Amino acid sequence: MRVAITGSHGLIGSALVRSLSGDGHQVVRLVRAGADRDPGDGGEAVSWDPAGDGPRLAGVDAVVHLAGAGVGDRRWSASYKREIRESRVRGTRAIARACAGAEAPPRVLVSASATGYYGDTGGRIVDESAPPGDDFLASVCADWEAAADPAREAGIRVVHPRTGLVVAGEGGAFGRMMPLFRLGLGGRIGSGEQYWPFVSLTDHIAALRFALDHHELSGPVNFTAPEPLPEREVTQVMARLLHRPAVVPAPAFALRAALGEFATTLTCSTRAVPAALTKAGFAFRHPTFEQALASVL
Repeated sequence: MRVAITGSHGLIGSALVRSLSGDGHQVVRLVRAGADRDPGDGGEAVSWDPAGDGPRLAGVDAVVHLAGAGVGDRRWSASYKREIRESRVRGTRAIARACAGAEAPPRVLVSASATGYYGDTGGRIVDESAPPGDDFLASVCADWEAAADPAREAGIRVVHPRTGLVVAGEGGAFGRMMPLFRLGLGGRIGSGEQYWPFVSLTDHIAALRFALDHHELSGPVNFTAPEPLPEREVTQVMARLLHRPAVVPAPAFALRAALGEFATTLTCSTRAVPAALTKAGFAFRHPTFEQALASVL
């Protein structure tokens, strides 16, 4: 299979490139003009302009679109919030139009989204049928998914992985948290009652490949482990497995002062479950947070 990937230098993209290349698939890394073209873990590099007409996709069987400005990379100024939205919507629209306009269109477009789509749902369990929330990230996710409509309208199967917090040894939210816990500086975030939807990096990559191969999957698909936990339990598991105390809480007001509006992503509760993946027969290697964390320690 020949797979084109955007965001190939990110946490998920680089792992997907390694996985596909290791199994003998051809990878085309779609990189922005002027960006690093180093092949890294494999794959041919092809330049594209997210603000333009999109890349040429001749001979490509599938496209995995992961690129977008990092939600946690900077404080959320008005200009950076615009960048978060526009980088996703503009890039997705360009990719979708390129897929639709290809002489031989790819069979599937896997275009990223996030569990932020649901907003704050408290303790209520939500699957892919739940409506969008009413906060900033929810509106971004809704627009992000809608931007893939040109591919959908062309008859291409489109899958939107609504990704939770990815558990990885380096990178992502947990990769940033673990050094603090190893120093004994971890603790409850906000009330600790908010549910955090998580997924191990191993399971996320397996789910991406499952989505590429399983034609019954389309539309939104929660890429989250089946057992989301309240943040206080996440903290307890991290402290236990890292053999460190977790006694330095981060109250919501302190987070807001330090991080601005981005702090709401840490105190928001989203109890998302992977109904679509489960129905399609996907088997998680790390269904619990303890298993997910242990896999990267």
